[in-house]
Amino acid sequence: MIPIRPRRSALYMPGSNARAIEKAKTLAADVVIFDLEDAVAPDLKAQAREHVCAAVQAGGYGRREVVIRINALETPWGEADLAAAVSAAPDAILVPKVSSAETLAAVGLRLRKLGAAERTRIWAMIETPLAILRAESIASAAHDVDTRLSCFVMGTNDLAKDARSRLLPGRAAMLPWLMTALAAARAHGVDILDGVYNTLSDESGFRAECEQGRDCGFDGKTVIHPDQIGTANAIFAPSEHEIESARTIAAAFEQPENRAKGAISLNGRMVERLHAEMARRTLALADAISKQTT
Repeated sequence: MIPIRPRRSALYMPGSNARAIEKAKTLAADVVIFDLEDAVAPDLKAQAREHVCAAVQAGGYGRREVVIRINALETPWGEADLAAAVSAAPDAILVPKVSSAETLAAVGLRLRKLGAAERTRIWAMIETPLAILRAESIASAAHDVDTRLSCFVMGTNDLAKDARSRLLPGRAAMLPWLMTALAAARAHGVDILDGVYNTLSDESGFRAECEQGRDCGFDGKTVIHPDQIGTANAIFAPSEHEIESARTIAAAFEQPENRAKGAISLNGRMVERLHAEMARRTLALADAISKQTT
């Protein structure tokens, strides 16, 4: 099994806010995303780029996964953002407005020319109607080693804007698009994070959307405030009941008499080998989370 890196919560932090960049070192988010795009005004983008890349190079973020979201390559800042981010060598570079596999190929070409560190991966924002229509093609770019694609990030606000849909409780209009992107990601071994929840004062609404995202199959949720981290971390982690059930199933298939069987009877229910695979992944995720918090 490929090692699992927990991504239960991914906190966007404005690249122009030096205090926020420093505070990220103390927060319980699995991922911190330093944003050079939407959160930064045009006249502050160069300064934000400098501050973010210096902070990433200096380190101090511990077990947190550090990601830099650049401006799109076709903007006045994109090329400089990418070059600076490559020099800073974060865990990943988040590319906005990815609507085709060709965008990732162009990024990959630049990564090779810039001599990007092997550890730096590429994450793709899925936030346009065209990206949804081409989700499978975009996800398939993960098989091209140059693209380094490892994660989709849903940009639900931009997607709703372009589609002229309303973000209402339950996300009925959004769900088909979310599941299209998720299916594409899973088909090609790419992780995927759910979009943000905009109302900071609505804890119950945020919790419900996290639970919906978890049940749909997302790996975690992007968040916009530190107060949302704890809820996302709890909901996207296996519960004690799920861990205990996974241990029971995995142990049953390890019994000599069951190792060659495709299905067994366990505690009054039929359990297939696919359930054992799911159980082992649950245990691996729980172990990875435990290691991050100790």
